[in-house]
Amino acid sequence: MLTHLSIKNLALVDQLTWELGKGLIGVTGETGAGKSVIVGALKLVLGERATKGMIRTGESACTVEAVFELENVELVNRLLGEAGIEGCDGDQLLVRRVMGQSSNKQWVNNTPATLTVLKQLGEHLVDLHGPHDHQSLLSVERQLSMLDAYAGAQKEYFKYREVYQEWRGKLDELESLQKSEQANEQEIDLLRFQVNEIASADLRPEEEGEIEERYKRASNSTRLVESSSQIAGILSHEVNERLGEVQRLARELERIDPAAVELLGGLDSALVELQELERGMADYSAGMDIDPAEASALEERINTFETLKRKYGPSLEDVVAHHERASERLDSIENRGGKIEALREEVGALAERLEEVGGKLGAKRKKCAPQLAKVIGHHIKELGFKQASFEVAVVSHGESRASGLEGVDFQFGPNPGEPLKPLRQVASSGEISRVMLAVKSALANQDATPLMVFDEIDANVGGEIARAVGEKMAALGQKHQVISITHFPQVAAVAAEHFVVEKDVIDGRTRSMLRKVEGEERIGELVRMLGGGDGEQARAMAVSLL
Repeated sequence: MLTHLSIKNLALVDQLTWELGKGLIGVTGETGAGKSVIVGALKLVLGERATKGMIRTGESACTVEAVFELENVELVNRLLGEAGIEGCDGDQLLVRRVMGQSSNKQWVNNTPATLTVLKQLGEHLVDLHGPHDHQSLLSVERQLSMLDAYAGAQKEYFKYREVYQEWRGKLDELESLQKSEQANEQEIDLLRFQVNEIASADLRPEEEGEIEERYKRASNSTRLVESSSQIAGILSHEVNERLGEVQRLARELERIDPAAVELLGGLDSALVELQELERGMADYSAGMDIDPAEASALEERINTFETLKRKYGPSLEDVVAHHERASERLDSIENRGGKIEALREEVGALAERLEEVGGKLGAKRKKCAPQLAKVIGHHIKELGFKQASFEVAVVSHGESRASGLEGVDFQFGPNPGEPLKPLRQVASSGEISRVMLAVKSALANQDATPLMVFDEIDANVGGEIARAVGEKMAALGQKHQVISITHFPQVAAVAAEHFVVEKDVIDGRTRSMLRKVEGEERIGELVRMLGGGDGEQARAMAVSLL
């Protein structure tokens, strides 16, 4: 449940801290006092987009912070883990949003998060309903999920979805192959040419560097022989002859001055190294095999590489990848007959399996639809529709769809003698609010959303109906935490906790504040809502409502 809501600089609120308990929580106050700020703050926590107009005049930013006490920590932690956010420490979840003039930021458990994460969390934490927030109830997809929840058919539904997705995938593959039967001969010829051209090159991407190195050496072999021969000749004649003279002079130095021995110690080793270098260059020159045919073959190989790269990719790896794709495409065209037959068999077998699991799902739906309609109808009558009718119509699609072999349509007839029509066609905003409350009451045990918020859904109803609305909300409060923002004393009186939003002018600025009322204060607020002034009769009525 929501245990803490903190608001700062949002609309008329400068600073508000709200500690909430269990059950039904009533929020009342005069029109314009700022009750809508509570709903606005919750919507921000749930990931709704913010605008600069929400920031209190004269302030640079507004902040909303909510603390939820979780029962299903594993579900929330899984969602957070998928988003790369650290899980909850214990059973508490902290959500904070800061809206500034130029940027908005949000955090979950003190870790930066996206609005998408907030929306995903909100879907599992809060169910918010206002006078215009009933589109989900009018959606046939949502109605079907409600029926499945009541019927306990989620296991059958997920099994059906698993088989459906496999069947749909194979069917798409089959249709793609059947379309490829129309591939023209020009495409087939092109594919064959590409496959053969690349295959005949017998490519190994790693050989490209080796071939280029060998070609460079072969194409420059004459120059290599000339250079190495010249080096060997210079070393053999000029350098060795001069080094011999140096060696003779060094011996003379050593005889005259023994101290010069140390300075000339490297002379002999240098002479040996130069002699070895001379022999190495001579051997290199003699071993250089000048083969014009090899150079020509290597050049041709390099030209093949470049041609293929120009056609099929900037690298040999891309050329090989293109060969694989073209081979697969050609194979699928040339051998499509056998593949089509095999896929037809797979699709047929999966279709039979789909009919089987879909039949089990449909049987549960058809069995429980009248039961759900009866329960909802009972709640609807208690909410003032004494002679109304309600049906959960299950209609076969005649084909397999993602949601099953059949659809569902909630049908409502508020007036006797008139035919039932789909809910989206007949209900006014006041009617749909009460029907929605009846549906929520019928599904109280199946609905896993912990917090329900009802924002003035009791508008346009009379006193007795308002009392029934309050009692339904109080009953829901036994299974969920329920926040009801209401103008009706009959609803506020049955709340486990009662809070009042008030507007006051302090230091020339208008401020909205929230405070809990108990005892005489609560009676006084109910008297105000009854419009009874200070009369004893109104007070007695307020006490009676409590």
